[in-house]
Amino acid sequence: MKILHVSAEFFPLVKTGGLADVVAALSAAQRQHGSDARVLLPGFPAIINQATDKQKVTTLNTYAGEITLYYSQYQDTPMYIIDAPHLYQREGSPYHDGYNNAYHDNYRRFGVLGFVAAELARGCDSLWQAEIVHAHDWHAALACAYLAAYGYPARCMFTIHNIAYQGLFSPHHIHELWLPTEFYNVNGLEFYGQLSFMKAGLFYANHTNAVSPTYAKEILDPHYANGLDGLLNQLNQEQRLSGILNGIDTAVWSPSHDKLLAHKYSARSLKNKTKNKLAIQKLLGLAQQTEQPLFAVVSRMTRQKGLDLILEALPDL
Repeated sequence: MKILHVSAEFFPLVKTGGLADVVAALSAAQRQHGSDARVLLPGFPAIINQATDKQKVTTLNTYAGEITLYYSQYQDTPMYIIDAPHLYQREGSPYHDGYNNAYHDNYRRFGVLGFVAAELARGCDSLWQAEIVHAHDWHAALACAYLAAYGYPARCMFTIHNIAYQGLFSPHHIHELWLPTEFYNVNGLEFYGQLSFMKAGLFYANHTNAVSPTYAKEILDPHYANGLDGLLNQLNQEQRLSGILNGIDTAVWSPSHDKLLAHKYSARSLKNKTKNKLAIQKLLGLAQQTEQPLFAVVSRMTRQKGLDLILEALPDL
């Protein structure tokens, strides 16, 4: 099976959250089980500079200008890279400038990611044609819309990693994105007067997946769905929504060989966890006491991660 994962992130080249880890680990696991799984990525500097042995696949004229598509490998991962310096060679994060302002042309930068994915399903690489396009989060979601608009034969899977970030843009961009005008509809990309990349993925994918069975149920609740509960419940009734629990790549993430830990441990031997606790207390200038509870959180500083709940609970803790 020829599977194309479409993502804005890939561990360890570009990572802002768990998305990067999942795309790297999932594609590797699928190859181990016999599928020909490849990854399509934007040509951010960290990706272009570290990908070795790049081979030109084709040049495409797009609504965002001419792009060059390369085939390369990072370690054992086959990948396609969209080389478009005018879109991706910028300072800051993949999505924001150095002042944390979203790039004004993100609709174009990530729309092209979906467009090229559809072209790989059409066969723009004469040596390989995607049979399944797996779009990850809003950055890749237009791939599903392009496959539907152009009638390309690949099946489409869309995975929600974080429903809070939906890729919302002005509706007039529909004309620039080379999508049919009628796609801007409540049964399409329209979302409360805006153009929603996330909704494109949900509406046009053959199946939608969330990153755990619990999350798949949680986002059916209006409180957690960020306005998409109606469509999500419809997909659920049609048996087109499921949840598969994210795993980890134990070759990368394991306390048994993590060089950053003061003391290594495993599931079979947890005694060194106490030593790690003492090391953390020493590092942070806290009293080194094994019986005192130690609370820690590794997270983005956002309300969605529940940090407001931690602040409210601090006096009791």
